[in-house]
Amino acid sequence: MVWLTPGVMVCYFMLSRTFLVAGIFVIAVDMSDQAVAHAHLASATPAVDGTVSTSPAELELKFSEPVELKFSGLKVAGPDNSAVAIGAASLAKSEDSTLVVPVSTTLGAGTYTVDWHILSKDGHKTQGSYTFTVKP
Repeated sequence: MVWLTPGVMVCYFMLSRTFLVAGIFVIAVDMSDQAVAHAHLASATPAVDGTVSTSPAELELKFSEPVELKFSGLKVAGPDNSAVAIGAASLAKSEDSTLVVPVSTTLGAGTYTVDWHILSKDGHKTQGSYTFTVKP
């Protein structure tokens, strides 16, 4: 049996509490890393909030992770919120993280909204939207 003086007991409990707080911090950081592991839109063409001088022939959305084409897609709304005709989505030839969607019509001047949804290869669903503008 080891006898501890009151001063040593206080030090022991303070040290235990420090390790407990440090352990909780490590677990929280590890869990927060998992929460941000979902695929997100890394870049787009036309660019997010960008302006183009001519109607794009296609939209290209690059994500931070590979996407499952079968469960991914997008819609485009014009300046008056009407649906814009687009073709079937495909994956870029060299990357399974880039969604390519042809634009079926010539876009007039105005701001367009792209609403996208994807299922990443790791099974996480993500969605979002962005706008771009076609100059007059």
